[in-house]
Amino acid sequence: MGIEVNFEGKVALVTGASSGLGARFAKILAQGGAQVVLAARRTDRMKELRAEIEADGGAAHMVQLDVTDYGSIKSALAHAETEAGHIDILVNNSGVSTTQRLIDVTPDDYQYVMDTNLRGAFFVAQEAAKRMILRAKADPSRQHRIINIASVAGLRVLSQIGVYCMSKAGVVQMTKAMALEWGRYGINVNAICPGYIETEINREYFRSEGGRKLVDLLPRKRVGKPEDLDALLLLLASDESRFINGAIMTADDGMSAF
Repeated sequence: MGIEVNFEGKVALVTGASSGLGARFAKILAQGGAQVVLAARRTDRMKELRAEIEADGGAAHMVQLDVTDYGSIKSALAHAETEAGHIDILVNNSGVSTTQRLIDVTPDDYQYVMDTNLRGAFFVAQEAAKRMILRAKADPSRQHRIINIASVAGLRVLSQIGVYCMSKAGVVQMTKAMALEWGRYGINVNAICPGYIETEINREYFRSEGGRKLVDLLPRKRVGKPEDLDALLLLLASDESRFINGAIMTADDGMSAF
């Protein structure tokens, strides 16, 4: 028996949707029939992505969102529901990093990473969950999904990005805590931990000498593509994932196994 994923009638909000993995997640959910709300700071890029989704037959809206600003989070989610309706699926994807030794990290560096990757992710999920819980009380049959984008760096320490590793480890524990508290309301909270994925942001690095040396250290000497996360995203966003809650799922080509 095959499983057919269909997001018709669902609304999915994707943070960090202006580029990279967030843009890919939005396209895939839209292709599955969801109304997608693109949320990011860069409205120019979101306009281009919205046009691409609509040209492909999908439905997309956009809201400006700065996850480091609590007021922006509340405003963006309220705007999203006004534009598209109640949020069924949240893909909590916004993330940043710095590359430096821990001894060189400044308070500003630390705050930059933590405010986006952990604090921002927490309050976006919290605001979405408040709305999902109210809806669940009115209609207990409705399922909701929160997918936090963590990283293999949250499961093992990687050189030169220690603060990023710390922030994503926090996202892993945050996911489990949310799953424990919110599962009773039909909200399944899971995390995807990607390994190295090539996007337009890091493509040139992986072609550099340092990037090629890094790739040579990986189990199969290759990096992933954004589409390598499609199947996992679709599974966790679907109603068929009803028994998957609090899962921390790696997609890293075996990197964390060694």
